Amino acid sequence: MSSGSGGRREWEWSMAAPVEAGDAPPDRRSSATPSFNLKQLLALRSPSSASKATTTDTSGHLVVDVVHPTATDDGGSSHDEPEDFICLPAVHFVLAFDDLTYSVKRRRMSLFRCRSRDVGSIDDAPTAGAEPARTRALLDGISGQARDGEILAVLGASGAGKSTLIDALADRIQRDSLRGAVTLNGEALDGGRLLKVISAYVMQDDLLYPMLTVAETLMYSAEFRLPRSLSASKKRSRVQALIDQLGLRAAANTIIGDEGRRGVSGGERRRVSIGIDIIHDPIILFLDEPTSGLDSTSAFMVVKVLQRIAQSGSVVIMSIHQPSYRILGLLDRLLFLSRGRTVYYGPPAGLPLFFSEFGHPIPDGENPAEFALDTIRELEAAPGADGTRELVEFSKSWQDKPLSRTISAASTGPDHNKPSLSLKEAIGLSIARGKLVSGSTSPGGGAPTKVATYANPWWVEVWVLTRRAFTNTRRTPELFLIRLGTVTVTAFILATVFWRLDNTPKGVNERFGFFAIGMATMFYTSADALPVFLIERYIFLRETAHNAYRRSSYTLSNAIVAFPPLVLLSLAFTAITFFAVGLAGGAGGFVFFVLIVLASFWAGSGFVTFLSGVVPHVIIGYTVVVAVLAYFLLFSGFFVTRDRIPGYWIWFHYLSLIKYPYQAVMQNEFGADPGKCFMRGVQMFDGTPMGKLPEATKVNVLNAMSRSMRVDFNSSSCITTGPDILARQAVMDLGKWACLWVTVAWGFLFRVLFYLTLLLGSRNRRR
Repeated sequence: MSSGSGGRREWEWSMAAPVEAGDAPPDRRSSATPSFNLKQLLALRSPSSASKATTTDTSGHLVVDVVHPTATDDGGSSHDEPEDFICLPAVHFVLAFDDLTYSVKRRRMSLFRCRSRDVGSIDDAPTAGAEPARTRALLDGISGQARDGEILAVLGASGAGKSTLIDALADRIQRDSLRGAVTLNGEALDGGRLLKVISAYVMQDDLLYPMLTVAETLMYSAEFRLPRSLSASKKRSRVQALIDQLGLRAAANTIIGDEGRRGVSGGERRRVSIGIDIIHDPIILFLDEPTSGLDSTSAFMVVKVLQRIAQSGSVVIMSIHQPSYRILGLLDRLLFLSRGRTVYYGPPAGLPLFFSEFGHPIPDGENPAEFALDTIRELEAAPGADGTRELVEFSKSWQDKPLSRTISAASTGPDHNKPSLSLKEAIGLSIARGKLVSGSTSPGGGAPTKVATYANPWWVEVWVLTRRAFTNTRRTPELFLIRLGTVTVTAFILATVFWRLDNTPKGVNERFGFFAIGMATMFYTSADALPVFLIERYIFLRETAHNAYRRSSYTLSNAIVAFPPLVLLSLAFTAITFFAVGLAGGAGGFVFFVLIVLASFWAGSGFVTFLSGVVPHVIIGYTVVVAVLAYFLLFSGFFVTRDRIPGYWIWFHYLSLIKYPYQAVMQNEFGADPGKCFMRGVQMFDGTPMGKLPEATKVNVLNAMSRSMRVDFNSSSCITTGPDILARQAVMDLGKWACLWVTVAWGFLFRVLFYLTLLLGSRNRRR
């Protein structure tokens, strides 16, 4: 090439193979290749520089004008001749995994020990009565790479280790249980924090709110994952663009639906599940069998979407059970597993030659992936200890053959073996290109190189979570109406049974029963909060696994959403029962009765919400709720007064949630007017054998007692007042307002405990 040529020339420049200082250039083209660092590349991306320095070639490559030195007459050089070079697609991210091994220990069933449901939680130490542990390798020396712009598909029969490998790469297995290395651009992802921020994980099940539309589901995801600095209009634009990318325009305003409500189709639901995890355009996308349960057309459309995501600059790693011929054409690299071991790793184009060399040629016209899976199953079912060992060993030798390397290089290109930039530079460049929209920051205003753990502050998360929950609740009004109906019917029954209680000893005892049943009703009807989190549990795990929002934000939002219905329930119960039963206290007593009923609902809701975070199943949860509330009622002080409870059970009396509202309403009723009489003269004989005597006889007996005791009382004298009843029932250790605040505090305490269960129980990682 002449240095004096004045025309424009095209230079091919690949960021994947930079020329290091001091290296001898292989030819004159590479010796003239300019060197760029990250800031210069980002400068080329700016609108001003692009307008001056770049043009677009018809091939789709970015053509950048560079100044080519031109020889002058005096032997110097000038820089007045621009030249063009083509920026070929370069690999910015390489997720490499080397010799991944993951084993679990299993114990056989014995008389004294049952197998744990969680294989990862089995103790390593031998236990009396247990047989020696056996080790099963779920992953055995798996190695490979996944690059941006490509789809790596993990294939194999059921139990081959596909999901386990995806979990290992997504940091969903504890590091002390997993042997081997997982690196991104050669750098270990210590602790997994960075991987959580730059990646997304799409579970096999479609975990979505059924009453939200497709557009609403994606919009709420955008509000979680996109930063507050991004305007609402830009977030809506991002959602609309994603709807088009996913092919969901026709279903944008259709609800997701569930078994009882017709909604979107299965393929559309799966694409929505993918969309909510790629709304922020993650760098790495993990998917666990995204085509499971779909027909061939829907499955092809899903993988076609994943191909577009990969071509936008993402690393896509997915497991798939049995791809069709069309889907196979969309995949860039395959990893076949058999019982946790690699039986083939390479491009789809290498499958025919691989099995031909192995001695099992693929017949013409047959799907290579299906043939490979069938062959693997036949070998696994063959007699002998390990039918696929020969294939595993052949796969290892195949990787070292020049022919295998040639096929791999032909499918990906020779410059795609190593990342072109360091991890920090690659992340910065990806953010500058518009990926990873999650509130990235940059010190000094340069290229963004840091990403926040969470895209938004906690109050924004609480606001979005609350709005979403209210929207979902508003579209299922039957749930609240059923609860309101339950409380209303209960209040009506109590009001008619305890209608206009009088101030006699019988009326006093009937008040005791009304208060005990009424306060217990507040807690039992709160059991409807149990399935709320049990239904949302896996949605919560999916969203928090990659830092969509904080667990504390979810806890606070859950409390905010639960509170307004409690106010309506409290007013309904109080309005029906207070005046019908004839409770004392006037307006002040009515207000306090409303508050203590509301506090009871609040404490009961918190208690049930806490149990929903501990108990994994609805049936078990209801059993525990009913049993524990029965214990609370037993020790509340109604059946057995505090001074009669055995000392070894007195602690349960103070733990009883029903004790405090029961004691508060008792004081509100009998302490409102200390001079109010509840037993006069001959009424003291009620409930005794003398109560059956004629009235005149009882008056004579009363007069005789007065003369004998030298105490002046008659049939109209007050024998028992409200304070006397409170003292007799042993409900004076705390005042009514103290009981109210203790009940409120119980509600807050259970919300804190619920947060701790979320914090400790939602790690979502294998052990």
